[in-house]
Order: sequence, then C-alpha cells, then structure tokens
Amino acid sequence: MANQKIFLWFIFVLLFVLGIEPLEKKEVIRVPVGVVLNLNSSVGAMAENYMTMALSDFYAKHAHYQTRLSLRTRDSKDDVVSAAFEALHLIKIERVNAIIGPQSSAEANFVIELGRNYHVPIISFSATSPHLCPSHSPFFIRTAFDDSTQVKAIAAVVEAYAWLEIVVIYEDTDYGNSLIPYLVDALQEVGARVPYRSVIRPYSNDTEISKELRHLNSTRATIFLVHMTASLGSKFFVLASKAGMMTEGHGWIVTQGLSTLLDPVGSRAMDSMQGILGVRPYIPMSKQLGDLLYRMKRFRFSKRNKITGVNLFGLWAYDSVWALAMAVEKVRMANYSSMIPNVTTSRVNVASLGAVDMGKNLLEAILDSKFESPSGYFQLIKGQLEPSTFEIFNVIGEKERIIGYWNKKKGLSQMLNGAAKSDVKSKLKQPIWPGDTTNQPPTKKLRIGVPLKQGFYEFLKVEKNGNISGFSAEIFFASVAQLPFPIMYEFIPNEGTYDDLLYQIHLQKYDAVVGDTTIVANRSAYVDFTLPYSESGVSMIVLTESSDRNNIWIFLEPLSLDLWLTTGAAFICTGFVIWVLEHRLNTEFRGPPQQQLGMIFWFSFSTLVFAHREKVVNNWSRFVLTIWVFVVLILTQSYTASLASMLTVQKLQPAFSDIKEIQRNGYKVGYQNSSFIKGFLMEYLGFDETKLVPLKTIQDYHDALSKGNKNGGVAAILDEVPYLKLFLGKNSSKYTMVGPTYKTDGFGFAFPLGSSLLSYMSRAILNVTQNKIQMDTIQLKYFGNQLALEDQSAKISSEGPSLRVYSFGGLFIIAGVVSMLSLLMYMYHFCCSHWPALRTICSSESTLWAKAVGVAKHFDKKDLNSQLPIENC
Repeated sequence: MANQKIFLWFIFVLLFVLGIEPLEKKEVIRVPVGVVLNLNSSVGAMAENYMTMALSDFYAKHAHYQTRLSLRTRDSKDDVVSAAFEALHLIKIERVNAIIGPQSSAEANFVIELGRNYHVPIISFSATSPHLCPSHSPFFIRTAFDDSTQVKAIAAVVEAYAWLEIVVIYEDTDYGNSLIPYLVDALQEVGARVPYRSVIRPYSNDTEISKELRHLNSTRATIFLVHMTASLGSKFFVLASKAGMMTEGHGWIVTQGLSTLLDPVGSRAMDSMQGILGVRPYIPMSKQLGDLLYRMKRFRFSKRNKITGVNLFGLWAYDSVWALAMAVEKVRMANYSSMIPNVTTSRVNVASLGAVDMGKNLLEAILDSKFESPSGYFQLIKGQLEPSTFEIFNVIGEKERIIGYWNKKKGLSQMLNGAAKSDVKSKLKQPIWPGDTTNQPPTKKLRIGVPLKQGFYEFLKVEKNGNISGFSAEIFFASVAQLPFPIMYEFIPNEGTYDDLLYQIHLQKYDAVVGDTTIVANRSAYVDFTLPYSESGVSMIVLTESSDRNNIWIFLEPLSLDLWLTTGAAFICTGFVIWVLEHRLNTEFRGPPQQQLGMIFWFSFSTLVFAHREKVVNNWSRFVLTIWVFVVLILTQSYTASLASMLTVQKLQPAFSDIKEIQRNGYKVGYQNSSFIKGFLMEYLGFDETKLVPLKTIQDYHDALSKGNKNGGVAAILDEVPYLKLFLGKNSSKYTMVGPTYKTDGFGFAFPLGSSLLSYMSRAILNVTQNKIQMDTIQLKYFGNQLALEDQSAKISSEGPSLRVYSFGGLFIIAGVVSMLSLLMYMYHFCCSHWPALRTICSSESTLWAKAVGVAKHFDKKDLNSQLPIENC
C-alpha cells in the first residue's frame, strides 16, 4: 500500500515537472440543453431512451471532446400551454443553449416563436407538419421528414391501382390538418377525386368514431386514406373492423404516422389493420443500425413502452443529439478558448459565456453537420431532412411486408433499384387486401340511372331482374371490360324524361347515366359526357307517295325544256348544214323546194334512230355527220336511262321535303317521348307545342305517319338518325328520310362534372367503337341488317331534276364548231371555183336583192363536173 502511494506521488511530480496536468484536472464544459417531450406517450418515453443512448454512444466515441451535453428534460403533458411554459423556463431560468422538441407540431408552433425571440435553436425530430417550415422560422431545425414529402408516393400508389375516388380521414389537429391540402392536390394530379373528408377529433370516444364510420359506410365509399397518429389510429381501426369496413371490397392506405416503423401500435390494432397499404420512408439496414437495435433491446422498458422494431422517431431523436453534440463542441470550444483561458474547475457555468448570443453560431453549426447515422446519412437541406426513397408496405399478420418502393426519379418499382414499370402488376408486388383476398378493391359501387323506355328496345331494354340489354347496354359492358381496373355498379331504372334523369346526377342521386342519351349543349352544363358511341344528327321521316308512272307526258320529263329546245335547234341546224354541203353534188338532196325543206328536217331527225337512207358524198358532210351521230348517241342513251329510272327505280316520293313547309301549313309533327327533341322543335325550329305529338314505340311512329295530318296523325316525325334508321329498316317501303340533318354529337354516357372516371370510359369507348369486328357483332346482334339504308338513299338520290342543257354543253359546242367550219370551208371553195360568174352577177347594176337571188340560183345549179369530193381552191 505504501509502495502504491509512493508510485502515485512519483507520477504526479513527473507530470508537474513536464508541465502536463493530471487527467482528472482536465476541464469539462457542461452545456445545458432543454428537452420538451410528452413523457406519458409512447413516442416521448421512447425518444428519451434513444437520446440517453445517443449521449452514451457519442461521448464513448468522442471521449476527447471538452464539452458535454446536459439534458434538462421537461414534460409537456401533451398540452400546448405547458410545452410553451416549460420551454420558456428552460430558456430564461436554466439558460439552455438549445431545445430538443417539443413532440407535437402544435406545441412546436409556439415554442419556435420563443426560440426566434431568444435566439435559441429549436430542434424537433417529430414535428412533421408542413406548416412548420424552417425557411420561415430562422431558429427552427427539423431533424425529420416533412409530412408533405410522402404525398407523391401515396399518389403514385393510388394511380397504380387506378382508384378514382378516395375518402380522406384525418385527425383534427395541426398534424392532421396541415397535410390535407398537399394530399388532395397530389391525388388530383393523378386523376383521383376526394368526394368526402372525414375529420376525427383527437379525443373522440368510441361512440363518436363509430357514428362517423357508419356515415362513411352509408356513402358506399370503398377506398380510404387515413392520416392519424398511432394513439388515435389504433382506436380507429379497431372500431372500423367492428363496423365491417375491413372486409373484401374495401381498400385502405395509411400515411407514415401509422407505420410501426414510426409510431408503434398495439397488437390489437395490428389485428384490425390486416390488408392495409402504407407509405413510409425507407431506412437502409446497416451494421450501425443493427448494433443500436441490439443494444436498445437490452434497455429495460416498461410493457407500455416496449419497442418491437425500428422506430424512426427514435432514430431521429438519436441523430438530433449527435448533431447538437458535434455543433456544441465546435462552437463552445472556440468561444471558451478566447474568453476563459484559465479555468481549473471541472464544471463551468456557460451562462457567463453568452449562451443566448451564441445561438446563431450554434444554429449554423447544426445546419452544417454531416455524419453517418443509424438512419442513414445525416444532412440537413434547407433546415430539414429530405427523404429520397419511400417503401410501400402491406400489413399481413403481425408484420409489414414490403411490396414496392418509390422515389422521385424512378417512380414505383418492386425492387429498391428496379426500373419503373407501366402496369400495376409490375410496379408493386401482389398485396393481400382486407378480407384476406388478392382481388383488388374497386372504387365505390356506382349508382347508374337508366331510362325506363317503352319502345326502341333494340337500343335499351330494362329486364325484369333489373339488368339491362340492348345496343347501348352492350357498348357499356364492352367499355367496362376495357377499363384497367374493376368497377362495381347497380342499375336504377328511372321513368322520367332524359333531362330529368341526367339532372339527378347533379343532385348526386346517381353516379352515372347509361343509355341512349344524346350529347347536347344544355345538358353539358350539369353533367359531363363520354365520347359518343353512335352516329349523330337529327332528321325527319315522312310518308312516301307513289310516283305517277301512268302520266301520258312522262316521256318528256327526262329532259328539261331548255334541253329539248336546244336539241331541236341542233337537229335543224345540222340538217341545214348537210343540205348545203350535199345540194350541188348529191341528187338525193335536190328537187322541188318543198322536198328539199322536208329533207332538211327528215335527214337530221332520222339520225335519232339511225334510220336515214340518203347517202352523203361530200367529205365535209361525212365529217359533220360523224360528230353529229356521236352527239345523238349520247343524247339518246341519257334519255333512255333517265326515263327507265323514272319508270322503275323511282317508285316513291316524299309527301313533304321541307320542315318549313310543314310549319307554314300548321301540320303536326311527332317526336319520341321523353327525349330532347321536343325542346329542339320548340326552341330551335319555333314549333308551337300544340302541333307536337309525343310517340313512344316504332308502331306509334307507323300509325301516326300512316294516318297523316288530316286523320289525327302527323305529317312528319323528327328524331335522331339512329332511331330513324331503325324505323326505316322495318318500314322502308312506305317512308323516307328527307330534309336537312341537324347536328348533334350522338349518344354518350353521362357522369358528374369533373368525374375522374370520364376519361377512362371515353378511352374505353374509343377502343370499342374503333374495333370494327366487335362493333359489327354488336350491331348485328340487335339490329340485324335493318340499319342498311342504301336502297332508301338510292331512291332519294334519283329524285333529282331533269337533265339540263348544261350537262351536254360540250357536245353541242363541238358539233356546232364542226358544222360551221365545214360550211365555211365549203363556201370558200364554191366562191373560188365560180368566181368569174359570181363577179359578173355582183357587178351588175341590179338591186341587192336581185344580186342575192342571182347568187342563190347559181348555187342551186347542179355541179355536173364531178361527184367526187371537192378539191381545194
């Protein structure tokens, strides 16, 4: 024992001689740091343990540091006023250099203002509300993720499963309310709608929550998004399970606050959360994290605060202590060495060092901190942590199975480093949904209104069992089959008018209307329509009358009067030209004047049936005759075709061809009952309501038109083209479609304004209508060949005006030019050949008339020299 004392004195003297202070004399600066937590909560108790472990680990690794954090923990008792009071006490009385906490966003909102006023950094690892922004609060640091960073990942999951409507359920606190605007915006960007928001007070009892759950169940909603803390969420899901809302057909998504990684829930709550999906930040497993978890298990927690796995709030609390300890060492040592060089005590009162004044330097040091932590690489960006990857989990049993990952660059993928895929099966692994099923829950069950028709069942028919059939129903079923997600629906028949039925969508009685509903402008004010799936237009059908084929003058109708006159003049002119060219050479064109005049008419008209027997010897005559025979051939063939059409094809003519004629005469017009045509006739065409007759069935159409206006029927019926074609397909021999076709956009399905289902249905309808084989099959099933109206259109097209002279103008011009050219050439040759005689006649002193008569008599003489073609002069 004496030897040991001698040895210790020897060491002391040696250190004194060498100028080295003993280790126990080394100065240690105690830096007071405030901690404000709700110690009665699981998160508060857990965070306190993680911070204790952080202090132990940090100073074990950095034993040479001359500063030591001294944590001064205060209980906020989950009260905003208490949290602010404790923080003020820590700042003013205990002179802390920084405060870790408080725990909730509402508490932090007040404490942050105290930090700003007193220049004390406020470091929160659990106040995740987006309303608390470090860029707006200069002395606020968030060593956690902003809640709003998860909304893109949630929206990606919603988009992957093509959910169109989601009910958001959140707690009525700053934590719950602040995320909703970001969440709704993100959902709307991917085409999802939030029709209802359910707000749960944080201190609601079971009765109040159950009442709200019953209301949610009554809305027929099937997809829910829950944003709550664990304390309220645990109670909520237990009651939701009792309410029968955790069964097949329901889908649930929870935010990161209800993940066991973030805020542990009890085993009872986990049992009631089977099948839900959740989003939370991805924390990579590392050796450092594994070692921390192993040592945390050795801590003696009470049963209430027992932690069964990784807890992100605890990890962020752990990182907060490390970041603060590093910053304090950096700032305080620089300040201490310059102000107090000769401190010999082991405990220093740093209040004298200007702790509050050093807040800004301490803040900057914390913001610059970078190190590897159990939760990953610690680095603050704009005063807070920013996540890079989220993991998507599915609660199965007592575990949370990871089914995929999301990050900003790649989107959703099954593997952590996998590429994003286009379909949901590739994006995420198959989850187990509530009810222990792999069937994806659809959006809410749609209440679909259908018109209860009494006619035209080919388009829509409501069966006795409540199902529907017909062309419109078949298009709807085919389009639903094209959707990339399942939908549930029920049909609700409605006996009102189509306008009344569509307005029920605006009144939220129906979620859609399926039927032969026409897309018109005034309806689009309160509903949205899909792309049309039928042809469009409104036209008129009238009774046809037999054409008068027994008319004794029908043979004159193929050609118009001007064409008859022009043709007759052409015959006479051609006969005269041929007579002039043949008169001096051809004996058949000579004789008494009466015979020659008859020859002029006879020869040209005989060519009409090619019955002329007279030979022509002049080449110019042959040239003219060749062209003329061609003209006659065209005229006779056209006349024959037109007359044949009148006597055979054109058997029917419309009783009326113009709606204005019907209106002027005050005749009655029929329309399909309950359709928009009544308003169209009154508002657009100006008909009086007393002149409109509602009709229901095809038989009603037939009866009304057959009776006619004078016998209690109608003069015409206006309806949409598809209905008229169907009617004419069954009665094409008696009626015809006439008049202009007024523009409409055809049939479509109706949805509420802004419905996210609308774009999906429109694309599906486009795929169906552009599939010719599928459309032909559907049309053949319900209409057969009744929509093929080619014969009807042929009748209408044949009822055009008679042939007119303009159609043959080219032929007459060619024939006239040839005739005049031939005549001029012949007369020129005649003048040249008989010039001496003609000069003698013209030089005489006789009158002009006498000279003309002399020339004519000379021309009338027969050319005795030759019967051959005339030579050039």
